[in-house]
Amino acid sequence: MRIAYVYDAVHPWVTGGVEKRLWELSTRLADEHDVHWFGLKYWDGPAVREESGVTLHGVDTPPADLYTDGRRSIPEALSFASKVARPLAREEFDVIDCQEFPYFPAFSAKLASTLDDSTMFLTWHEVWDDYWYEYLGRLGIAGRLVERLTSRLPDAHISVSERTSRDLGSIGIDDAALVPNGISLETIEGVEPADGPLDVLFVGRFIKEKNPRLVVEALAELDRPVSATLVGEGPEYEAVRRRADELGVEVSMPGFLESYDDVLAAMKAADSFVLPSRREGFGITALEALACGTPVVTLDHPQNAARDLVTDGVTGAVCDSTPESLAAGIERARGLAAADCRDAARPYDWDRIARRVERVYGHHDGLSATYWEDEPDLLSYNTDAI
Repeated sequence: MRIAYVYDAVHPWVTGGVEKRLWELSTRLADEHDVHWFGLKYWDGPAVREESGVTLHGVDTPPADLYTDGRRSIPEALSFASKVARPLAREEFDVIDCQEFPYFPAFSAKLASTLDDSTMFLTWHEVWDDYWYEYLGRLGIAGRLVERLTSRLPDAHISVSERTSRDLGSIGIDDAALVPNGISLETIEGVEPADGPLDVLFVGRFIKEKNPRLVVEALAELDRPVSATLVGEGPEYEAVRRRADELGVEVSMPGFLESYDDVLAAMKAADSFVLPSRREGFGITALEALACGTPVVTLDHPQNAARDLVTDGVTGAVCDSTPESLAAGIERARGLAAADCRDAARPYDWDRIARRVERVYGHHDGLSATYWEDEPDLLSYNTDAI
């Protein structure tokens, strides 16, 4: 198959969850298929280059920042969508897989798929629907409308989590194939824990939806001294630093670490991994922490799909959105069995996920979650939460 992925931010220049998913899938599928990624040009030299068997197409110069005031830049998304249409349409593919957000490139993908009679997939990481009103107020009606219009474009849908599948059902899409995110067990198993004790670890962008400030406020509620590290950068970084100073909480905030192995080493050294997101399409970092044998403390929030990866009292703690509840969850996660955490993560190895998405691409008529019936452990979410 000739497969095209459409997403502006390209791994490894940008290291978010969507970028990681596309990189892990594309490099594995490239062993048997002709795989292309159309994104922003983060590299010097020719616009088209090969990396690990994947052909990268740089269709525009990347902006200084994909985010404006902590939000995804609409002008950037529109610019990329307008400029990706022509190079994408010049090629012929069997499959075009576009990520649903930031929406506008999906219209270019639809045009290209119509011209070359390819199958267009839309991969959903989150469904915002009414959340648009919380995000933008009255202007949220525009975001909600664009999301609904985008949902009508593809030939078939892919969902990355059970929660996203349920949310898709609320907007009339009940036939999405479930292809969750994954982890590289081989990579994780080959990393040694970092030196020194580490009680609490957070890893993520410092944005309001990730809630890093809540971690600091929860630390202030603990009755014991703890060593805590918050890894990441973003628009909320200085506000979190100021809040820590106000509360007298000692916390290390080193920015982003130098390598992925450094993140895994920190996860293996931590007693608990705290992911207090109010909005998480899947939660790859939570899965990585579990694979490291580290319990995950997260929030019981309707838009936090990472909650479905955690069994309270077994592989971590699920908490309310208050500092007191999160602090209690950190304490509840102490001493939970590392083996239980690793067992929960084991079905999600990227090699298996790549085989699943290959099957979905090859059997796109009448998509449904039945592709998972032969390996039901890949649906090993906490069924009490479903």
